[in-house]
Amino acid sequence: MDQPTRQRRGLLIVLSSPSGAGKSTISRMLLEADGEVTMSVSATTRPMRPGEAEGVDYHFVDDGEFDRMIAANEFVEWAHVFGYRYGTPKAPVKAALRKGRDILFDIDWQGARQLEPDFGEHLVTIFLLPPSMAELEHRLHTRGQDSDEVIADRMRRAADEIDHWAEYEYVLVNRDMDACLDRVRAIVSAERSKRVRQTDLVEFVRDLIGPQH
Repeated sequence: MDQPTRQRRGLLIVLSSPSGAGKSTISRMLLEADGEVTMSVSATTRPMRPGEAEGVDYHFVDDGEFDRMIAANEFVEWAHVFGYRYGTPKAPVKAALRKGRDILFDIDWQGARQLEPDFGEHLVTIFLLPPSMAELEHRLHTRGQDSDEVIADRMRRAADEIDHWAEYEYVLVNRDMDACLDRVRAIVSAERSKRVRQTDLVEFVRDLIGPQH
């Protein structure tokens, strides 16, 4: 007979890195490998790219709607990134946490910092470093998404983003995607097992050893 699923608190897993260091790839791999993790869908003012879908990759909104959402306090966090604004809607995050679901955030240090006051007890923050700045630039060129001018701008910003590495609980050097994924999954597994996140543990242990203890 299958054992009933144990209850636990949900995690807010923040995965950050400079552009090109692998956070989007590792995020996708983690979602494919772990059915308990769902991706946070941000709202953004940037245009939709080919292959993206509304409500799947992002909620695409104009500046007026983004301003309204800020004024209505509908964001957990929001930030300016490469000329556009990105924000995480609050309602889906709270609903997922109530159900013990884990939510993955592909955000930068600004967003991670904004999550801390309201959701600090749920946060697991992971920063990915590239093996070298030369390798980072190589990855930006080989993915073929940006012009040389945009890549140069991303490289200028990368040092500033890396400068915030010490604000994260976990820091990994992403030399190999599969090995990096294994380490991220190990972190998530350990965080799920923490005593404070297992909400039914007191009752479970009481039943385990009996009322005499």
